[in-house]
Amino acid sequence: MPPPQICVIGSLNIDFVTYTPRCPAAGETLTAAALAISAGGKGANQAVACGRASFAAPDSQDASVAMIGAVGADDPYYAALLRPTLEGSGVSTRGVQERTDSQTGSATIIVEEAARGENRILVVPGANHTGMDQVDAVLARTQGLLHSHLEGVVLLQGEIPRATTLRLMKHFNDPACRAHLVFNPAPVFPEGIPLPALAGTSVLAMNETEAVLMTHSVADHLRPGQNAAELDPDELAPLFHHHAQVHIVLITLGAKGAYFSTATGKRGFAPSAAVEKVVDTTAAGDTFVGYFATAFARFVATGAPLPEFDAHIESAVRRANLAAAGCVQRKGAMQSIPFAYEI
Repeated sequence: MPPPQICVIGSLNIDFVTYTPRCPAAGETLTAAALAISAGGKGANQAVACGRASFAAPDSQDASVAMIGAVGADDPYYAALLRPTLEGSGVSTRGVQERTDSQTGSATIIVEEAARGENRILVVPGANHTGMDQVDAVLARTQGLLHSHLEGVVLLQGEIPRATTLRLMKHFNDPACRAHLVFNPAPVFPEGIPLPALAGTSVLAMNETEAVLMTHSVADHLRPGQNAAELDPDELAPLFHHHAQVHIVLITLGAKGAYFSTATGKRGFAPSAAVEKVVDTTAAGDTFVGYFATAFARFVATGAPLPEFDAHIESAVRRANLAAAGCVQRKGAMQSIPFAYEI
């Protein structure tokens, strides 16, 4: 059987993380506890999670993982931090373009230690936008890394331009395409995602807030007087199955765990793993998505029909929860994501 294939298309950032007892009020200056500069970006985080999820042992990787994105040319942070972290996690960087017309994206993250590691994030897109607006070039790089005769998984988020995302979704959701799309709409575009773009998506992974925002795509199918914010996962998921033809819906619920639902009728809830102390929640969602995508890619590589994944979905969600629990007990984003042999 060929190894599972995963291509992650998305953002690469340098994270500037400040740890503080509390966030300052307007006009207030506080003394913070520490500053850390680390590799990040939702795309890169999820690529690292996929890579690390594929290591059952330090010298044994069972999946092929590649990153598609853009950074600033001659950026010392990419050369010294981002690329080594990706490659050290088993992720190919051949699809990362270095551009002279923009800087590497960055994120300023404030972690509030008094609030169980909750974070606030400001993002400067940089090359994640200017380097990802040529869809044909992005597709060419992706197809060059996916073996056309094999089924693979393409993992996509919301930190690249919306127009690019919509065209990529249309391409990978086409029945003629052999790739399965795993879409994590984070952050959700203010203009939303039109219903036709979701049609055929294999996996739609969201947190509670994103799930409510994404219901704008299916707003025409809400009953009169029905408020999306008041719907529970059992009511939200069928909207995406029935009206957007999404096969698998995942809704992460923070410390409570994760809900899963398939178009073929498998539904359930997996509680979160026990955590002694939450240190930093920054990459927990990305860890969950990457671990689940890797489990899904292993299934896809078998060539079995998609409905047969129903038998495996609960164990995949539980494993992803366990990885996310390991992540939140460490500081930082990318560096906090555990390898499979650590959990």
